[in-house]
Amino acid sequence: MPDLSFERGLREEGFARIAGIDEAGRGPLAGPVSAAAVILPDGFKHPVLTDSKKLTEKQRERLYAELTSQPDIVWASYHVSPAKIDEINILQATYLGMRESFLKLSPSAEIALIDGKPVTGFPAPHRAVVKGDSLSLSIAAASIIAKVERDRMMLAYEDEFPGYGFAKHKGYGTKAHREAITQLGPCPIHRRSFAPIAQMVGFTRA
Repeated sequence: MPDLSFERGLREEGFARIAGIDEAGRGPLAGPVSAAAVILPDGFKHPVLTDSKKLTEKQRERLYAELTSQPDIVWASYHVSPAKIDEINILQATYLGMRESFLKLSPSAEIALIDGKPVTGFPAPHRAVVKGDSLSLSIAAASIIAKVERDRMMLAYEDEFPGYGFAKHKGYGTKAHREAITQLGPCPIHRRSFAPIAQMVGFTRA
């Protein structure tokens, strides 16, 4: 289970406000990529909080409600649109979401713990933590917020763009989703830079 070991290490270096950052939705064929940043209070503990991928939808929803309602938890999120993903590519879109979610924190953080690899152009000191959502409670909290908010957006898109099954697969490239794209063509929230949609629409990045 994740804990605050990384956060404690940074506090020992003199940092007081430490944000955990994670993203959700990097791989799907449709919808935004979402990022969240979370500052947990010193000494925070939780018996269930972990990587969002290890939890059920109901568990994530309960944790989201808990994390976003506590006054001593500072958090922010940012969603990068499919059009922006197509414009700058998914890696840069993920970096954009991470940077912007960090900058939206109020009060701001001094340093960030980021799941995965270092982020190019990040506006503050940061440490990359491989599998950080399973190791750091701050990153795990960010993974929950990013995942729940993105899933809610995909559920709304189910009504706006029926027939694709967004409520079930959340935009990921399942067999049923790919078959729907073949039958219906891409809709406005499909990422035109992603295969197989790029071949269908003749996408080329300027």
